[in-house]
Amino acid sequence: MSGVQNNGFRNTEIDENETQFNLYRRPKQSNPENIFLPPVDYDNDDQTQTTLFKEDQKPKQQLWKMIIILVIIHGIIIGYISFATYKFISTRDNCERDCELTLCAPYGMLLLVGGVLYVGLIYFKIIKPYFGKFIYESIFTPIGRFIKNLFKTVISKVILAVVLIAAFIGYIIYETHTDFMRLRALIGISLFVGIGYLISAHRTKIIWRPVVCGAILQFVLGVIFIRWPVGREIFACFGDKVAEFFEYGKEGAAFVYSDFLVYEKGVFAFAILAIIYFFSLCVSILYYVGAMQWILFKLGWVLQSILGTTVCESVNAAGNIFLGQTESPLVIKPYIKKLTHSEIHAVMVSGLSTVSGSVMAAYINFGAEPSHLITASVMAAPASLFFAKLVWPETEESNTSAGNIQLEKSTNTSVLDAASSGASNATDLILNIIANLVAFVAFIAFADGMVKWITYLMGFEDVGVQYILGKIFMPVSWIIGVSWEDSEAVGNVIGTKLIVNEFVGFGVLGGYIERGEISPRSAAIATYAICSFANPASIGIMVGGLSALAPERRPSITKVAIRAFFAACFVTFVTASIAGLLMTDELIHGHYNKLLSTFVK
Repeated sequence: MSGVQNNGFRNTEIDENETQFNLYRRPKQSNPENIFLPPVDYDNDDQTQTTLFKEDQKPKQQLWKMIIILVIIHGIIIGYISFATYKFISTRDNCERDCELTLCAPYGMLLLVGGVLYVGLIYFKIIKPYFGKFIYESIFTPIGRFIKNLFKTVISKVILAVVLIAAFIGYIIYETHTDFMRLRALIGISLFVGIGYLISAHRTKIIWRPVVCGAILQFVLGVIFIRWPVGREIFACFGDKVAEFFEYGKEGAAFVYSDFLVYEKGVFAFAILAIIYFFSLCVSILYYVGAMQWILFKLGWVLQSILGTTVCESVNAAGNIFLGQTESPLVIKPYIKKLTHSEIHAVMVSGLSTVSGSVMAAYINFGAEPSHLITASVMAAPASLFFAKLVWPETEESNTSAGNIQLEKSTNTSVLDAASSGASNATDLILNIIANLVAFVAFIAFADGMVKWITYLMGFEDVGVQYILGKIFMPVSWIIGVSWEDSEAVGNVIGTKLIVNEFVGFGVLGGYIERGEISPRSAAIATYAICSFANPASIGIMVGGLSALAPERRPSITKVAIRAFFAACFVTFVTASIAGLLMTDELIHGHYNKLLSTFVK
């Protein structure tokens, strides 16, 4: 007689003669505490203990290997910085260039990058894991509770508002005491905020925290990056590095299209638009390694903490500082279908009120200063949220929070795959830019000719599209700080940008600057006033892009689109007004001279 015993791992034939013997044998048992350890065989204890010992040693060996690798890497970095420091000090007296320790000098940039790297490592690897909870509970929580209790009453809120208004008025008087004409920009700020309130979808349900905090943050960023010398130097350096970064894209363009078309003639389609391939490749790689998601999430967390907006709209607003109106929503792609109407509106306003890094090279070629393009995009991030919440307040409960959101990961399989797909994806963008420029510039020329023909028969000379746009948008130019003499020209620039697109607008502005037909102040303010995607064509692009990501939300997307367009226009105008309010004549002349040098070249 025989039977079958199942011990969980195999079937074993048991003979009756062996039954008594088997009763005294201990079967193999699995370890219930760790399913990854092999089953314990008590008949072979020595071999089992050796196996377990080896298994325990593997994590320790891997840990020591990681420690050794990290020590070598950091040793190389510290050694390199030390040698660079020695060379900088030893050759400083006899150097011919980059002798001063400045932010944009090679050695200064090395110290900045190294400092940021190690401060970040210390914070995220040591302070936050081991002391973060203690610091949060013992410092930030009591401070937050104190502030919340302090401003719980209406009287305390009124006092805070009075203090903030008094501080703002005092600073503005001090800032403009030598040129009170700059105060005219306050008319533009007040008017556009007022119009935003009047067209609000739910005026009685406006939550004022994101509105007030967003406005304050936008103004503070303007003071830091436009008026404060240190902040201005940082962004000027960053802008120069961005322009230098774009120049590397011309190397690939020259290899394909020849030096003659790229460097000697500077043909726009070959020398400038080809740089988009290079930028798109870099962004795709950053997405693959997770760096871009991490940066956007941290910036979004900052906006969320200050303004009180939701995670998705905050991360999207942060993404639009670097990315385009259709690329940034991809970061929150899985959650677009769950967004409320107010959140969809905020996503669209953020996309329409900024410009993407991929097209900045084209704007720079038209004469725009890189630092001002970047400053305008950074200032527009909080401003887009405050105008979005003013024009379409939140009336629903958000379905997304920091606890249930995870940013979209790259679908590429390797760094090489990410680089290749990033470069290939830029083709559609470049073809779209070329198609729009060819079609719209031709259409404007046709419309201008028709209008001039019609008005000529009526007895008017040279009354075309530019003349009409300039007259229509003259008041807008004047209230954002442009002199009355230049209001018509800048009004033409603004009108062209709003009706056609920002590419054509920058081209018109470049023509005025090259011919010296507008003043330095007007040229600077106009640069900020057209630094956004707010135009009818972009509305279609945003509606189509978001609808493709969430087809079931198309009715909601189209419902908020028109208000999003007007809110984005107001964001750009308020940013231009703040720039005109803060920029002194010396700063504006430096900006203007840099624009002129671009055309001289």
